[in-house]
Amino acid sequence: MISRDKHDRMANAIRFLSMDAVEKAKSGHPGLPMGAADIATVLFTRFLAFDPKKPDWPDRDRFVLSAGHGSMLIYSLLYLLGYEDITIDEIRNFRQLGYKTAGHPEYGHAAGIETTTGPLGQGLANAVGMAIAERKLADEFGTDIVDHHTYVLAGDGCLMEGISQEAISLAGHLKLSKLIVFWDDNGISIDGSLALSDSTDQIARFEASNWNTIAIDGHDPDAIAEAIETARSSDRPTMIACKTTIGFGAPNKAGTAKAHGSPLGADEIAATREALGWDAEPFDIPSDILDCWRIAGLRSTKDRKAWEERLAASDADRRGAFERRISGELPGGFAAAMDAYKQKLATDKPSMATRKASEAALTVINAAIPETIGGSADLTGSNNTKTEQTPAITPDDFSGRYIHYGIREHGMAGAMNGIALHRGLIPYSGGFLIFSDYCRASIRLAALMGIRVIHVLTHDSIGLGEDGPTHQPVEHLASLRAMPNLQIFRPADATETAECWQLALQSADRPSAIALTRQSLPAVREEYIEENMCGYGAYDIAPASDADVTVFASGSEVEIALDAGRRLEAAGRSVRVVSVPSFELFEQQSEEYKRAILGASRVRVAIEAGVRQGWDRFIGQDGIFIGMSTFGASAPCKDLYEHFGITAQAAFEAVQAKLNG
Repeated sequence: MISRDKHDRMANAIRFLSMDAVEKAKSGHPGLPMGAADIATVLFTRFLAFDPKKPDWPDRDRFVLSAGHGSMLIYSLLYLLGYEDITIDEIRNFRQLGYKTAGHPEYGHAAGIETTTGPLGQGLANAVGMAIAERKLADEFGTDIVDHHTYVLAGDGCLMEGISQEAISLAGHLKLSKLIVFWDDNGISIDGSLALSDSTDQIARFEASNWNTIAIDGHDPDAIAEAIETARSSDRPTMIACKTTIGFGAPNKAGTAKAHGSPLGADEIAATREALGWDAEPFDIPSDILDCWRIAGLRSTKDRKAWEERLAASDADRRGAFERRISGELPGGFAAAMDAYKQKLATDKPSMATRKASEAALTVINAAIPETIGGSADLTGSNNTKTEQTPAITPDDFSGRYIHYGIREHGMAGAMNGIALHRGLIPYSGGFLIFSDYCRASIRLAALMGIRVIHVLTHDSIGLGEDGPTHQPVEHLASLRAMPNLQIFRPADATETAECWQLALQSADRPSAIALTRQSLPAVREEYIEENMCGYGAYDIAPASDADVTVFASGSEVEIALDAGRRLEAAGRSVRVVSVPSFELFEQQSEEYKRAILGASRVRVAIEAGVRQGWDRFIGQDGIFIGMSTFGASAPCKDLYEHFGITAQAAFEAVQAKLNG
């Protein structure tokens, strides 16, 4: 047990590292680290299971700083506890180019940062995914191998964001009892008192969402510890409402918005040093306090070694499967299973919607890869993301491999990020492409972090028909393609769908989105090719030498491109058709390959039932684009394609007019 005096001095080490780093950077948020220092000190010195010498220990507890603007809290902790990545030089250079101590915590920059946070509420949703992964893996591998908690520090802003309700209602429904959220209840936002904008009873909200709740003084270490003990024995997730003072210790700015998002200033810092009895120079931690923190960093070493011994002594098959899955490596038989499936498709030549083709591919994938975990935002029958291998997870049974996320697209995407970050599972989920707007912030963070999550986005164009323009994506493909490190796939038939799935699963360091049709499509790849042609991003699906015309298309419009090519050939034109399932993978090819694919035809055409943006890369500014420039309309699919001029005849006439002009 740490004495109150020692606790206060250890917490003050966090406070002064934070305020001094923010002051030196002339930028940052000192208030949260100062206000939450007592919570963090109790959690990290008494409860959290972690090992700075083995920061990737799979059975460590997870700590998520959802209120990422308070990043100096986690950086201070990592330095004090002895994590090698965060040195005092990193602290001194907070928010500076080339250092790990970015303005908001970034996954991959330093060990001990479990996820990238900053957009408020995202960390809370990630933590729900981590807790799902923990419980699922514990069910699968046993609690002797997987048995840890997920802790979150969330601020008022996290709880005001809409994603928080999606996340907490899902967690409450699933009874994620090893999820513990500290609400830093300081009553202050950037604009001033929280009363300016919000009067929500957060405790009642969490209780209504099937959470256990505890209200405490967030500056009382014994109350904090007692609350954590109670939470750890709960049969539901727990929210601990910690009443704190933002900027705790600052004589003039504590409890005000002035402590929130800007440096305290030299005079206020000097006054805080005097008020808290801290006479050490900036970035200098008294040796006895640093020793206490470093000893706290060794708390779990014995537990970690005992865990390693249990894993080593376990059944070889279980140990091998666990280690492979945590590493992210796919099982050895996956590639062969996909190749055999492609051979079958070449024989059968099925005509089907690519959403159905995705379901068929998933049947093969889910049999070959036991760590896939599917789901849908209440659109299972439309997204076709559930297969015979994926019974549903329920609050009382986590043996399944499918999550009914409910109508919570944003929370779903955030939870998927957490599942992927935890490691051991590969999350995929279903939604309509139009509703990727609801997921966008989480998808962007997945791309920023470089993690493997797969979004199945069906009903990908006006081809969905009668639901009309509210549900018909027009700008969405271009918008998602603009996002760095996100792979967008739009396959043209069952074979391309299988290849795109394989590429998405093999991409361990980036998220993928697969855009799929509602309407049925014919097989356009009629011959078996062992090589994954979609891996080139764009390839000749109907080659021709010295073609007068090259037609580029993706997805459902490849069929139209091939038909247009036949019409043009009948008119005496030499035509080449290129399928473009992935802009991103095309850009990764050699310059020689890209030049060959772009070609030198007199006329270049692109056909896609979306906006033109991005296609000038293939056709140039003077190329012909057959697609959308307005929102859609409510009508049957065939009528809409005719109405908007996305037809083989329209392409034929446009090419002929240009060649004859």
